[in-house]
Amino acid sequence: MKDDILRVAIAQINCTVGDLRGNAAKIKDCIVEARRFKADIVAFPELTITGYPPEDLLIKSKFIKDNLAWLKEAALASKDIISVVGFVDRKEKALYNAAAVIYNGKVKGVYRKAHLPNYGVFDEKRYFVEGTEPLVFRYGKFVFGVNICEDIWHFKGPIRAQADSGAKLIININSSPYYVGKIKERQDIVRAQARNSCAAIAYVNMVGGQDELVFDGQSMVVDNKGKIIARAGAFKEEMLVVDINVSVTAKKPKKNTVMIQHIAPVKERVVLNASISKSLEPVAEVYQALVLGLSDYVIKNGFQKVVIGLSGGIDSALVAALAVDALGRDNVTGVFMPSRYSSRESLEDATLLSDNLGIKLLNIPIEEIYKIYLNTLEPVFSGIEKNITEENLQARIRGNIIMALSNKFGWLVLTTGNKSEMSTGYATLYGDMAGGFAVIKDVPKTLVYKLARQRNSVNAVIPERTITKEPTAELKPNQKDSDTLPVYETLDPILKAYIEEDKDLNKIISQGYDKEIVLRVSTMVDKSEYKRRQSPPGIKITPKAFGRDRRMPITNKYRG
Repeated sequence: MKDDILRVAIAQINCTVGDLRGNAAKIKDCIVEARRFKADIVAFPELTITGYPPEDLLIKSKFIKDNLAWLKEAALASKDIISVVGFVDRKEKALYNAAAVIYNGKVKGVYRKAHLPNYGVFDEKRYFVEGTEPLVFRYGKFVFGVNICEDIWHFKGPIRAQADSGAKLIININSSPYYVGKIKERQDIVRAQARNSCAAIAYVNMVGGQDELVFDGQSMVVDNKGKIIARAGAFKEEMLVVDINVSVTAKKPKKNTVMIQHIAPVKERVVLNASISKSLEPVAEVYQALVLGLSDYVIKNGFQKVVIGLSGGIDSALVAALAVDALGRDNVTGVFMPSRYSSRESLEDATLLSDNLGIKLLNIPIEEIYKIYLNTLEPVFSGIEKNITEENLQARIRGNIIMALSNKFGWLVLTTGNKSEMSTGYATLYGDMAGGFAVIKDVPKTLVYKLARQRNSVNAVIPERTITKEPTAELKPNQKDSDTLPVYETLDPILKAYIEEDKDLNKIISQGYDKEIVLRVSTMVDKSEYKRRQSPPGIKITPKAFGRDRRMPITNKYRG
């Protein structure tokens, strides 16, 4: 603390849900680091102790008790520095999403989140009770407020009340998941709130992957005029240390003010870690989100290696590139499983991709197995014309083989279906959908191509022919995706309107799309819900992903 300056350390860390000991250890390490920078305050993300979102772990009473015990353990490191730590607070039978303000090893005050999100991937009202007291904290001559995530989106919420109580600095702690365009939305709201409240805002966000969610970090500090003065990097742990000019309040303390003992300012200054990180181009941002989400899913769940069915197509090529970037080439194995319909070009492209990435490629033909299936089923299928059944048999044989490799060697199977395919059901249940993690499940096909180009701009690993050739499942002679689906340049905008924007069919048609195509696509989407319920989890990168975001009934007669 010096003159009108508060030195604030933002600890943008990667927490793991349920790893109370590990999360507390990270908190303690960061407090020590912040003290090395001579910070006055160090702030951590939302629910730092438990990780976010803890979901039904919150129903376990022992989990809540243990979370409180580890908060106390982490607090012991907070000597001569204020620490703001997210945890689950309990008052009688009520649970709160809360922030502890700690000083010299003791919790001086607890702020309880006032606005609980209950939309999209959030269902906090299932677990928590809303807080009602917009506390502020007086530290010497400075007054600051603390609030949590959703609170910052409400202009008549806690920030307004805290500013009215004299707070000139607001610390907002978050676990805000990533999707394309989210960082601009955050920056706009934080800057507007700073101008509206005439207070500087330190916005602290979590980083890391948690099941389908990826937290991108990009924490920031905004001055009281709404100017961004510091921003942490995307998709990486970082400690951002910023000197914030905080005007001294002359207001007398109100009832909602927590007093924190003033200490003499430290005169020694050190070099700060404060800069404005460069924004990523949108496609590069998505690529990094997928890499981090994949890496954390594999590592946090105790796997080391992954296996991918390589078809020679662009989807599996992109997943393989992501896997190598996330886990290293030694931890990725590709499997090419040709049938009678697989082309020579597909083998060449899968081989070239594997060579470029430096991964092992297994070649396991399925023709003999396929013949046995056909012969076995011939008495039952006799007299019935061949159809998609015989096509899907190939995909299901491949699913069995790759799951056998997973069982034998402990490899996690990465599926390769994209959002366009998952939306329309253009995938085989228990076939190419079989696996443990669907990396590009929320990536539309048109974006798949852009991501492949983005990856090749770093160094060309995906064969050019893989990107330029017409997509095909190669389950029958001369098959093309366009035999079943509209071209992806038409399909993806319709899917976005129907799934992500919830537009009705008439509205979509009025935008210039062919009525027959819109009706056909919407029917495919609705009738494929049962498949999606049985698909592996995948990384959310759009505003509305399947699963936690979009929860449609399987049995559903509504069309409109």
